[in-house]
Amino acid sequence: MRGMRTWDIFCKVVDNYGDIGIAWRLARGLVSEHGLAVRLWVDDLHAFQRIWPAIAPNAVEQSCEGVTVCAWRTPFAAAAPAQVVIDAFGCTLPEAYLAAMSVQSPPPVWINLEYLSAEPWVAEHHGLPSPHPRLPLTRYFFFPGYTPETGGLLAEAGLAGRRAAFVQSGVAAFWRQLGLDAPQPDELRVSLFAYENPALPALLDAWAADPRRITCLVPEGRVIPQLAAWLSVADLRASEVHRRGALQLHILPFLDQDRYDHLLWACGLNFVRGEDSCVRAQWAARPLVWQAYPQADAAHWDKTNALLAHYTEGLDEAAARAVGGIWRVWNGMPDVEDMSACWAAWRAQQAVIEAHAGGWCERLGLAGRLTDKLVDFVENKLK
Repeated sequence: MRGMRTWDIFCKVVDNYGDIGIAWRLARGLVSEHGLAVRLWVDDLHAFQRIWPAIAPNAVEQSCEGVTVCAWRTPFAAAAPAQVVIDAFGCTLPEAYLAAMSVQSPPPVWINLEYLSAEPWVAEHHGLPSPHPRLPLTRYFFFPGYTPETGGLLAEAGLAGRRAAFVQSGVAAFWRQLGLDAPQPDELRVSLFAYENPALPALLDAWAADPRRITCLVPEGRVIPQLAAWLSVADLRASEVHRRGALQLHILPFLDQDRYDHLLWACGLNFVRGEDSCVRAQWAARPLVWQAYPQADAAHWDKTNALLAHYTEGLDEAAARAVGGIWRVWNGMPDVEDMSACWAAWRAQQAVIEAHAGGWCERLGLAGRLTDKLVDFVENKLK
């Protein structure tokens, strides 16, 4: 029976919260929607606690949301491998665990869950096997993506319904919880979750000069020192509010996963980064600007352009140009207009872009849900 399957997910927290965010969403979904027994091995429980406060950061083993959460420590304590083993984003399994896998009969289904990309090559590589060079094990590469030929996108069942209910009756209470009144009719509320970015000061300047009010909500994170420098203050802390021109900046405490979803659903525009927040912003049915994880060889520009090609499909030329312009300048691409011009173009097309965001959210479902496709892939291997 599928419900009796055991799964192990291994996750290393590198320098941000995207890896553990995705692994945690995946583990929760496999338990709640597919009735699986899931252990989640994490090497940094303190980082995990930031996105899910119920986590006890010093526990060797704990149960949370039906998932058995285990501290991944070195040296790795002996553990019997599960029937299905996922190393999230090529995190390299412990040698002792690999050795234990190699003597299982049959061996576990071993999957390397890759990062999400909209690039065309993803579909060609999805599901390909890779034999281990020393051990009688095969690892399969599982690529999330935006087409049915890929592993689909991470989203829990009922997400659209929860978002609709929040938009219908929860937004006003959410603003009150943050100490804010309801937005004025001409006010744009923006969430800003970003890596350090040389384009940020110019964006803030453009917002301060905007003819209409802009309120920017910034969860605590890596971009705070840049905001402080732009404001000419020594430091910024949660609950602080600063105003310059048309722009009002609100610094928020770091938000857990569910509260961050609420922020995305409540705002009219979301600046997001990496993978997890990018996908959640797309499911939010709101306009977004994505900052890809910066790479030294500028490979992130290819990823940005690939997602742009999907995201702007069906947009009229002026709106597509406006979306592409601000995404490219935000990602540091050469030969684009300055931020002021890009922001003015986005503002001019705002209504069209807002309508497109809702339609894009509906189209995302055509690729399939990652949890469903992952379970189907595994079941085919276990037959």
